[in-house]
Amino acid sequence: MQTEARVGVVVEGGGLNTAAGHGAVVVEPRKQKQQSQIGTVSQLLAGGVAGAVSKTCTAPLARLTILFQVQGMHSDAASLRKANIWPEASRILREEGFCAFWKGNLVTIVHRLPYSSVSFYAFERYKNLLQFILGVESQGDNMSADLCIRLVGGGLAGITAATVTYPLDLVRTRLAAQTNVIYYRGISHALCTISKEEGVSGLYKGLGATLLGVGPNLAISFSVYDTIRSYWHSRRPDDSTVLVSLACGSLSGIASSTVTFPLDLVRRRMQLEGAGGRARVYKTGLFGAFRHIMRTEGLRGLYRGILPEYYKVVPGVGIVFMTYEKLKQLLSNIPES
Repeated sequence: MQTEARVGVVVEGGGLNTAAGHGAVVVEPRKQKQQSQIGTVSQLLAGGVAGAVSKTCTAPLARLTILFQVQGMHSDAASLRKANIWPEASRILREEGFCAFWKGNLVTIVHRLPYSSVSFYAFERYKNLLQFILGVESQGDNMSADLCIRLVGGGLAGITAATVTYPLDLVRTRLAAQTNVIYYRGISHALCTISKEEGVSGLYKGLGATLLGVGPNLAISFSVYDTIRSYWHSRRPDDSTVLVSLACGSLSGIASSTVTFPLDLVRRRMQLEGAGGRARVYKTGLFGAFRHIMRTEGLRGLYRGILPEYYKVVPGVGIVFMTYEKLKQLLSNIPES
């Protein structure tokens, strides 16, 4: 659960919705309006494209994060180098070429639309179901019930979307982790090879860590964003909405990354288990992987690669926000047929 850009974006006074995850944007206005089908499609398209643009712009940092995260898998902990960004970036440029910074980015973009679509659709379905179960007639009638519905619905939507699209996320990791030896030649080749060599279950390695991170990620992103935004508005009510959303979104992304990064690291390593015929390292599941990393690499090992993750939060959120707003403006000018 990219998960990679762990931040929701609020626009036009809407409520924060982190169900989309991975840099996708889903906006749920507090003043509920009946959306037309065209409006829904336009919103989904804008969110998906904005997420793809953001991922493409921050792809070099994302690849550095993955390379650092998996460094300790097949190496002796004592021989590991410090995770320095510039030496590793220089190595990639020298040995693999400039385009190698975007290894695995195509599958990230391919992953973006189905993930956004499933997130958006599932959130609406779960929200309606929870409103029916809790007996809430319409949004705004009960603030505590609304909060519960948004949190639980967003979490369930995130779990659903992550499960449905997980094979693409695993393929992205394996393609991005390849350095000089190319074992997987593309998305379809990777999917077929993994299914053939490791079985269909091989496409879901590390899913447990992803699903385990959905709850904390959602809770931290939502609570930090909402708390900071409320405090900011109480002190500086006249500040730009764009500035407030960007700053609060970046801070909530950093907070969420800090707490959930160990789960993300374990997920990446489990995704690479058995890749290219290599021996398995973590044979006792998710918690066994945590214990193994702590024993061999210490606490620092669980945060290997956190710096490039931090560096991509602010530009990632800014690009998503600005691209989404621009696309929404352009799409709103297209006359309905």
